[in-house]
Amino acid sequence: MRADRLLSLLLLLQNRGRMTAPELAAELEVSVRTVYRDVEALGACGIPVHADRGPAGGFRLVDGYRTRLTGLTDVQAGSLFLAGAPGPARDLGLGADLTAAQLKLEAALPAELADRARRIQQRFHLDAPAWFRDADPVPHLARIAGAVWEQRILKTHYRRWSGAVHRVLWPLGLVLKGGIWYLVARPADTTDTAAGAEAAAVSAPGPADGAVRTYRVGRFLDVDTPGERFERPEGFELAAYWEESARRLEAATRRETAVVRLSPHARRLLPMWFGAAGVRALATAGPPDADGRVDVELSVESGSVAVGDLLRLGAEAEVLGPPELRRALAEAVAELARRYR
Repeated sequence: MRADRLLSLLLLLQNRGRMTAPELAAELEVSVRTVYRDVEALGACGIPVHADRGPAGGFRLVDGYRTRLTGLTDVQAGSLFLAGAPGPARDLGLGADLTAAQLKLEAALPAELADRARRIQQRFHLDAPAWFRDADPVPHLARIAGAVWEQRILKTHYRRWSGAVHRVLWPLGLVLKGGIWYLVARPADTTDTAAGAEAAAVSAPGPADGAVRTYRVGRFLDVDTPGERFERPEGFELAAYWEESARRLEAATRRETAVVRLSPHARRLLPMWFGAAGVRALATAGPPDADGRVDVELSVESGSVAVGDLLRLGAEAEVLGPPELRRALAEAVAELARRYR
């Protein structure tokens, strides 16, 4: 591990030029004292590291020195698929490997391409989590990821809405959606359809996915890997499963259609509160009236969920139908008026 860290330090100085000890410590996820020891170790190996003192000081390589020790390890190469998502890489325990892999690639590129890569990195950033929502705590993510990679059975303690259950799973893949990690897995007991129906409120089980289910990683209370291996289902494709699962979920939950009259402000809010359903509703809206209001057909969930969702639009929207949904909203608004009178 120290050899990898020394190489990473060397590549940081080579690729970025002068860096202070705190900057190096932050990149390498070590203490400043460790950085000083590692710099001394590089010097003892004949690497010409020069220390500039003063407020604008730091460490740098002597002009003209470059190394070509840029070979990727297996783990570093595997971490590159997360190159645009350093946060998820850290969740998976691959943060240091990803940093080292990026440094090695940058060092191996011709100067012109390396400069272009740095400029892209400075100008584009992917932030996976949604606004105003903390990511789930995922203390078991690294172990789950290891089981996915090594095709090892997981013994789990999982918190469902109706209570905690024990499940033995074949972990098939991990998905990061809106900053939340999900495990796609096949219960060892394929007759356990109840687990799938309530697993993570993500997949809507059906013939297309067989016994495969989706579980929210943050709800695992404990996981264990006893060591037994499993064989992946022939022909299973994670991306195809997830796309179909998400489509079935939306079809299963948004079964009702509401006719809603929207103010100009509500039209701007609709995609924020209703996502793709809001975008589709606006795409089919008719021409606005004299006040800028438009009528749309919006896919909503049933019952109290639809009432709660539509109330978020406040007085900027009016539900015209169906009649039972309009009555439910009127009753909810009347109750609110009584409470705040």
